[in-house]
Amino acid sequence: MWILALEFSSRVRTAAVWDSDDTTGTPPAVASESAARATPVFSLIETALRQAGTDRAAIRRIGVGLGPGSAMGIRAAIAVAQGWHLARGVSVVGANSLEVLAAGLQAGGLRGRVHLVTDAQRGEWHLAGYGLEPAGVRPATTMRLVPRDTVLALLHAGEPVLGPDVAEVLPGARDAFPDAATLARLAARMEPVAAPELLEPVHLRAPAFAKATLPAPTGDAPGLR
Repeated sequence: MWILALEFSSRVRTAAVWDSDDTTGTPPAVASESAARATPVFSLIETALRQAGTDRAAIRRIGVGLGPGSAMGIRAAIAVAQGWHLARGVSVVGANSLEVLAAGLQAGGLRGRVHLVTDAQRGEWHLAGYGLEPAGVRPATTMRLVPRDTVLALLHAGEPVLGPDVAEVLPGARDAFPDAATLARLAARMEPVAAPELLEPVHLRAPAFAKATLPAPTGDAPGLR
């Protein structure tokens, strides 16, 4: 089964194409770009398809990194998956991007307990703990929103903290980015979502907004007499 994976939740945006039925051990073909704002979504996809030696018509499943992370990047990936599903009927899976990151670190040989973080803005961080074991990844703590001081306390205690673009803002933390190649391998084993049109980014913070109050009428509107 040919799988397209899109992991756009961080600054390092990647697209991967992989045949999960390949028994030769061929790794996913990956296209990557560091994007401050706009992401050349279809350029990345076409590059990955070309490297894999296949085309759009071959894709049967799309995996999407749902964050937490860049709202713009995640929504772009979701929109592509939803459109592809509508046009071609492909199955769609969505994965928590911190779980993708944990799986990538484990596959890369890192072992032990790690704390993975992403900047949630407003002085808060998404934080989740994982045990990286030879047999796989074990969730250790549920993902939650925490203040910066909580993350700094982990670092001061000598705990490993990793995440996208954290080294410069969290002294002692290490940069690590979720990648589409790992997501493609995870997507092969995941159950497709029942309603891709309802796919949403991972949100831990409830939306906060105030409805505008209309001014009280001061008289007849112009022209209405």
